[in-house]
Amino acid sequence: MRVQSTLALAALSLCSTCLGAGWTFEDATLTVSSKGGEVGGQVKEKLTPSSALTSTSISLGPADSLKIVLTTTEGKTAKRAHQAFLTLHEPVTGLEESFQFSLKENGKGKVEVTQKDLPYQFITSDKPLKASFVIASFGSATPYKEHAFDLSIEADQSAPPAAPSPAERYTSKPEIHHQFKDDPRSPPRIISLLFTLAVLATVPVLLGTWLFLGANVDHLGKAFGANPVAHGLFFGSIIAMEGVFFMYYTVWNLFQTLPVAVVIAVVAYVSGSRALTEVQDRRLAGER
Repeated sequence: MRVQSTLALAALSLCSTCLGAGWTFEDATLTVSSKGGEVGGQVKEKLTPSSALTSTSISLGPADSLKIVLTTTEGKTAKRAHQAFLTLHEPVTGLEESFQFSLKENGKGKVEVTQKDLPYQFITSDKPLKASFVIASFGSATPYKEHAFDLSIEADQSAPPAAPSPAERYTSKPEIHHQFKDDPRSPPRIISLLFTLAVLATVPVLLGTWLFLGANVDHLGKAFGANPVAHGLFFGSIIAMEGVFFMYYTVWNLFQTLPVAVVIAVVAYVSGSRALTEVQDRRLAGER
């Protein structure tokens, strides 16, 4: 007898818990107001969680704003739910769109919807949209999802909505044929030969001007005798650099030219500094 009594009390407690732990709402008000309309809106209706609103047809015009205010409750206690949405369902296409309620800690929340917030399929639908409330949160409380009212969309006849562009489909694209530019070519040999002769023609002029200005060619033997390695390498590096330029102009590419040019430049720098030191010694000795 005591066991049966205990089981009955447990079952009664479980049933009462299940009945009182579900999510629902209270103090819900639906208002449809027009931009620049009167205070209080064109339509104002009370909503109840137990039955849908069927006595009044709710319409949303191009300049109207749909506003819903309610309080979410867990059982009979006002409480903020983790999520609360106004869900609109288009019966023909099956498309759904949800609008989140902004909730406070005491469970009071509101949501506002205009035609600008709706998809193109909703605005052009001939059937009324099915509006439902979805309220849920963490824990074992039963979520709430019930049909609340029907919403008819009145499209603006003077400015019909533009159809959205079709979504991009990830499919195979046409084959792309790249057209690369031809490799750079050297100018004709005859032009290169003419410029080479023009440069070589200036060499006698350079030597003549050098002798006219009093270049001491007689010290050539002394210079090579004092430091033949430095002068020989410096003069040889100049000739070699000219050869590198010639090879780059005719055969080599930039990646072949740069390493060789760097090595020759280092040799010219080191040997040139030694050669200038030898020349300075002769100048300090009064031989120049």
